[in-house]
Amino acid sequence: MLTQTGSPKAQQNKPDWYQATARYGKPDLRKATWQIVDTFIPYIALWAMLIYGVKYGLSSWIILVMTLAAAVLLVRIFIFFHDCCHGSFFASQQSNRILGYISGILTFTPYEDWRRCHAIHHSTVGDLDRRGTGDIYLLTVDEYRKSSGRKRLAYRMFRNPLVMFGVGPAFMFLIRFRLPSKGARAHERRSVIVTNLSILAIFLIAGFLIGIKTYLLIQLPIILIAGAIGLWLFYIQHDFEGVYWARHEDWDQMRASLEGCSYYKLPGILKWITGNIGLHHIHHIRPAIPNYNLQQCFNETPALQEIIPMTICKSLKTPWFSLWDEKQAKLVSFRSLKMIHQ
Repeated sequence: MLTQTGSPKAQQNKPDWYQATARYGKPDLRKATWQIVDTFIPYIALWAMLIYGVKYGLSSWIILVMTLAAAVLLVRIFIFFHDCCHGSFFASQQSNRILGYISGILTFTPYEDWRRCHAIHHSTVGDLDRRGTGDIYLLTVDEYRKSSGRKRLAYRMFRNPLVMFGVGPAFMFLIRFRLPSKGARAHERRSVIVTNLSILAIFLIAGFLIGIKTYLLIQLPIILIAGAIGLWLFYIQHDFEGVYWARHEDWDQMRASLEGCSYYKLPGILKWITGNIGLHHIHHIRPAIPNYNLQQCFNETPALQEIIPMTICKSLKTPWFSLWDEKQAKLVSFRSLKMIHQ
């Protein structure tokens, strides 16, 4: 049996296989270094080619292909950033912090501030009474029905896929992350300032060297495409048919990790691009496992293979599940509201 039930306030028993997964949390300097080489060097090279292409009028199709390639590499850089936030990419926490700041600047995301919010997300995932930090805004059916017409309209607009994955990345990475999150402490606020000043410095230097127009024509599409991919991945990891949510008194952290986080089964190249983040149930069980060890953990732990995978085709249906129905204990669509017994 994969999960245990019980109150989060009580001492929870872990499955027999749980302790064995701890060994995959050991960072590997060789693997980490190679990931930096096989990602940062192509990313920088693509930037150089895009500068040449934009300034000297290469075919729009060539520019598009290079932009898409740079965007997916930026997604991979964000995975490194994410690992650094968990202190798992390197054994040295100072090295994690340095790479975290560098990759955070490249992805327009403040390291310390995002790390705090993400830690809260890990400790509250699947808990209906502790929503609101580091997650995607979700209403229950009852909350939606009791909301004003204006709030319902705003929520429907927010949950529209075109808004969530179109407007969402622009708001998140260009505006939201320029400000400290609620409850940020002094060092977390400083990380926002350092990130913002670094982005501004890059903007000014790039404006002087290649021109502001050239910089924006390259940077904006890359960050927005990468942001859309990132938001899609995060959405798929926590909003899917069969996902686990519970009120705090019934919430179980092991169930929240195994059933509240998807196993997004992706082909080889997409697993590489996304740093195996599709194995999200494993990541939530053991956040200290770096991305380059997740697949090995999955391959060598039969219990983790019992989770029903989310396929790409199946994932395309998930954006239409927008509300949590507590009576049925499942996500439902707006269309199904008429069919739900009040």
